[in-house]
Amino acid sequence: MRKIVLIFTLLYIGVLAATAQPTIVKTEMRAVWLTVIGGIDWPRTAAKNPTSMKQQQQELCRILDQLQAANINCVLMHTRVRASVIYPSTIEPYCEYLTGKTGMSPGYDPLQFCIDECHKRGMQCHAWVVTLPVGKWNSAATKQLRQKMPNTIRKIGDEGFMNPERPETADHLASICKEITERYDVDGIHLDYIRYPETWKITVSREEGRRNINRIVRAIHDAVKETKPWVMFSCSPIGKFDDLTRFSSKGWNAYSKVCQDAQGWLRDGVMDALFPMMYFKGDHFYPFAIDWQQHTYGRIIAGGLGTYMLDKGQQNWSLDVMKREMYVLRDLGLGHAHFRSKFFTDNTKGVYDFSVNEFDPYPALIPPMTWEHSQAPAAPASLQVNGNVLSWSAVPASESYTLYNIYASEVTPVDTDDPRNLIATRVMETSLDLSMYQPPLTGFHFAVTALDRYGNESPARQDNGRLSAPSVADGSAVSMTPGNSPGISLSTLPTNGTTLTIPEGFSEAEYIAIETLQGTIVATFPNSRTINISQLPQGIYLVKTLNSQGITRRIGTLKK
Repeated sequence: MRKIVLIFTLLYIGVLAATAQPTIVKTEMRAVWLTVIGGIDWPRTAAKNPTSMKQQQQELCRILDQLQAANINCVLMHTRVRASVIYPSTIEPYCEYLTGKTGMSPGYDPLQFCIDECHKRGMQCHAWVVTLPVGKWNSAATKQLRQKMPNTIRKIGDEGFMNPERPETADHLASICKEITERYDVDGIHLDYIRYPETWKITVSREEGRRNINRIVRAIHDAVKETKPWVMFSCSPIGKFDDLTRFSSKGWNAYSKVCQDAQGWLRDGVMDALFPMMYFKGDHFYPFAIDWQQHTYGRIIAGGLGTYMLDKGQQNWSLDVMKREMYVLRDLGLGHAHFRSKFFTDNTKGVYDFSVNEFDPYPALIPPMTWEHSQAPAAPASLQVNGNVLSWSAVPASESYTLYNIYASEVTPVDTDDPRNLIATRVMETSLDLSMYQPPLTGFHFAVTALDRYGNESPARQDNGRLSAPSVADGSAVSMTPGNSPGISLSTLPTNGTTLTIPEGFSEAEYIAIETLQGTIVATFPNSRTINISQLPQGIYLVKTLNSQGITRRIGTLKK
C-alpha cells in the first residue's frame, strides 16, 4: 500500500506542475460518448422528410469531422437508448429522438450511416447499449416492452428497469447485442448501466447480486464473440471500483454498491475493455485511476472524463482539472474517453483546443486485442507513388477485410514507430490521394502497414521496396518526448529554442505560418527575419509563408 500512496503522491504533485509537453504514444484508446437521448449531442433535427433527414445526417458528419480532427479514434454511438434503438430492429422499436415518434423510421439506417462515416474517417464505431433502464414508465417504448415482458420490468419512481434477477433479462439483452453484431460491421459492443440501479432496494446478498449481473454480462459476451470474435466487448462501470485502503469511495462504487465486478470481467477474460466513469476530481480521481491501472490484466482501460463538468451549468471545473487528469491517465498507460461529445466539440473552457493543439496533436492506433488473436497480418507486397496517388497491393484477409496505416517522413526508411509520421489510419482501400494533404508531401517517403480486425499491425512496406518490422511488434505504446523522433528530417531551420530565424528570400509574404505535419496551423506571425517561438509546444513543424489570399510557400522544418 505504501507504494501505491507514493506513486499517487508523486503523480499528483508532478501533474500539478503540468509541463504542457505531453508524452506521445502510438497506441491509445481515445473515445467519445455520442449521446442520442433527448438529442443532447445528436440529432438536433427530427428526420420527418428527405430534407430534414439529410440535415440530420449532415449534423452527424460535422460532429465526426470534429472528432477526426481531434484524433479521436473511437466513437461510442448511442444505439440502444431506452427500450428503443437507432436501427431497424426486429426486437425493439425505433427511438423517438430520431423522428419525434417512437417506432417511426427516419428514412435511413442511422447506425449503418454512423458506422460507414466513422470508418471513412479511420475511426472505430462501437454500439453503446443501455442495458437495464428502459425509460419513463408510461413512454411508448417502455409500454411495448412491458407488454412483451410483463414480469421482467420493474417500476421505481416513474422509471422502468429490467430486473437483473430474471433470466429473461439476460436473454433479451443478448439477443439485441447479437442482432447488432450479426447485421452490422460494428467494431465494438459497449454496455452501459450494467449494474443494479442505485435506486433499487437490493434484497439479495451482494455476492448473489454480482452473480446476477455476471450472468447478463456472460450471456452478451457469448452472443457477441460467437458471432464475431474481433468485436471489442466493453462497458462503462462506476468510476471507483471499490473502497481503497487509504481512500474511501464515499459509498459510491462499482463492486460493493451496485454489484458490478468490472475488474473481474477483465481478469476472467469476459471483457476486452473498460471505460470507467471517472467524473470526479482530486482524491476521488487519482488513487482510483491507479487502482484501475493495477488491475488491467493486460486489457484496455480508458478513463471516462467528466468533460461535461467544465460547463458552467454543471460543476464549472477549470480546464486545469481536466488537463491534469488527462496527463495522469496517459502517464499510467490508460486511454481517455470524453463524456460527452457536445461538451468536447463545443470547446468548453478550451478543452477541444487543448486536445487538438497540445495533448492529441497526432493520431494513435487503438491497442490490439492480442488476447483474442496475436498473429500480425502479412505486409503489402508493393508500394508505389504515381503522381498524387499512393497505392499498394492488397493483403488477403483470413477472417474479415484488412485495413491499412500510412506513414510519411522526409527521411527513409520511414519510422513507423513514430506516431508523428502517421498520416492515415484504418484505410479500407488500397490507395490514398496525396493531393488532399496541405502542404503537399513533396519529397516525402512513405510506408504502409496492414492492420487486422483485432488491431495487430504488420511489418511496414517501405516505398523503396524493402520490408521493415516495427520494433514494437506487440502494438504496445511507444513513448517519447516531442522533438526526439528519429523519423523526421533533421534538416531544420536555425533556432535556439526561443527564436526562429527565417532565411533570406521570403520577404514578399505577409505572415509566417507554423503547421503540424498533418497540415493544422498552430501559430501565425507577421513576417520577420526572427520569430519568437517560446510559447510553441515542443514538436516537429512545417514553416511556411502565408499571404492574405491564402497562398503559401514552404520555407522549411522547425524542430523545437
